[in-house]
Amino acid sequence: NPYVGSWASGGNLNTARRRLVGTGIQTAALALNGFNPTPTLSNVVEQYDGSSWTEVAEANTARIDAMAVGTSTDAYFIGGSIPSGSPPVYKDLVESWNGSSWTETTEFNTARDNAGNAGSTSAAIIFGGNNGPPFITNTEVWNGSAWTEVNDMNTARENFGSAAKGTTTATLAFGGIEPSYSAKTESWDGTNWTEVSDLNTARNSLGFSGIQTSALAFAGLPKFSLA
Repeated sequence: NPYVGSWASGGNLNTARRRLVGTGIQTAALALNGFNPTPTLSNVVEQYDGSSWTEVAEANTARIDAMAVGTSTDAYFIGGSIPSGSPPVYKDLVESWNGSSWTETTEFNTARDNAGNAGSTSAAIIFGGNNGPPFITNTEVWNGSAWTEVNDMNTARENFGSAAKGTTTATLAFGGIEPSYSAKTESWDGTNWTEVSDLNTARNSLGFSGIQTSALAFAGLPKFSLA
């Protein structure tokens, strides 16, 4: 079975935190911002080389629940929120990472956090998320110079998984909150979102990886009862 494997411990982050975002691959990744400890907002960025984490240049704007695409040396840090009030301040910021510094670049159209994303710095897609509430279905595509709104998702939600190595023409959205805990899965073909097979366990805040035709969903917070 090609999907059977095992988990092994890697190098620890230098700064413990939660509600951070990451991008890259197993041997070359970035970990960006988050809370450390709650409710202190952190703009720490760490870079992973396959064995250890090293702090690098901080992002310009500290935020949580953001999105990121790209590699450890060529990435975008997208959206997120600043928990300075109720509701938080939702951001439409995009920062570009060149391997040594962060530069603000073209903003996207609808500010949000906890959205799905896929692609690269030259061709990216963001979809769903939260900008209020309510949760949203808005989908935007980046072509290297501008963000364009395209067809919406079928179900508004946040905190869901996506095909982490998907593209602007092939990605997935699965699980999340809508506001009930969701098992729904939607597939994007570059034009439309289509509902496909559900997850076995409805959950949010799950881990995810893979491509549209071979994805992985793991852990997360399942629906539970306090009764």
